[in-house]
Amino acid sequence: MRRKRMMTAGALALLVLTTGCGAADMTQQASPFANAQGAKTVTLSVQSWVGAQANVAVAQYLLEHELGYRVDTVQVDEVPAWDALSQGRVDAILEDWGHPEQEQRYVDDKKTITRGGDLGVTGHIGWYVPTYFAEQHPDVTNWKNLNKYADRFRTPESGGKGQLMDGSPSYVTNDKALVKNLKLDYQVVFAGSEAAQITQIKQFAKEKKPFLTYWYSPQWLFKKVPMTEVKLPAYQEGCDADPAKVACAYPHTPLQKYLNTDFAEQGGKAAAFLRKFQWTTEDQNEVSLMIAEQKLSPEEAAKKWVDSHRTTWKAWLS
Repeated sequence: MRRKRMMTAGALALLVLTTGCGAADMTQQASPFANAQGAKTVTLSVQSWVGAQANVAVAQYLLEHELGYRVDTVQVDEVPAWDALSQGRVDAILEDWGHPEQEQRYVDDKKTITRGGDLGVTGHIGWYVPTYFAEQHPDVTNWKNLNKYADRFRTPESGGKGQLMDGSPSYVTNDKALVKNLKLDYQVVFAGSEAAQITQIKQFAKEKKPFLTYWYSPQWLFKKVPMTEVKLPAYQEGCDADPAKVACAYPHTPLQKYLNTDFAEQGGKAAAFLRKFQWTTEDQNEVSLMIAEQKLSPEEAAKKWVDSHRTTWKAWLS
């Protein structure tokens, strides 16, 4: 689950891509290209985090430059993206972190959405502290000791408690329930977006301040700010079934692709290509870093990756 759950798009402005702002309401707005009868067009849903943006950037570049498709990208939050996909307003989601209710409704029951296979990347959400703080205080990496350090993580926004920093309020997280059910003296504070959260983390790191944050892998920021995961109670299947009673860690989730069923059956080479699109965490991070840190446009980042990984993507076209 991206119980973001927790990432491109060439047609959207870079600011929109990297901040997660300006997401379209796809229950009201249809792409002019989605599900276009007889036209070589593809519409891809792009989520607000940069890893998902990296997937779409490379897929879009290859669809356009190798297969001759016109590609439209639309930014839409996670759950509305399932509705849009079911309705044929978008053709594919390339990175889903697990939405079992939507999967049951649209894939198993209505059959309006078809599984598109593994992305090749395993996602994991957790709580992290900067490694420089964990090295000084090794016991902070066990959740049972977090209250001991609550005052060290206090901020003006956390109301006298320790701050647990989250990203966008649109991400589905278990953090408020975890804080309550584990009896932790912390307040969940939302930065507002992935980009805002990254800015805050980098500022804390620059000043060598302690912080506790909801974060996830894969994510390029680990290369810039080393972080160490805090061990929460072990995840077991079903321990997060009731959102109000969650008291366990987040799972490790093989990230999945989903296609609109009509597109999956009638989308020709584009649908076949998206089913075969599969790369590694390292590949995704390489493109993400170019977009978010080096400030390349998604298309520039995609071209740079495509030019140096011909063997990888050629297999997706066969």
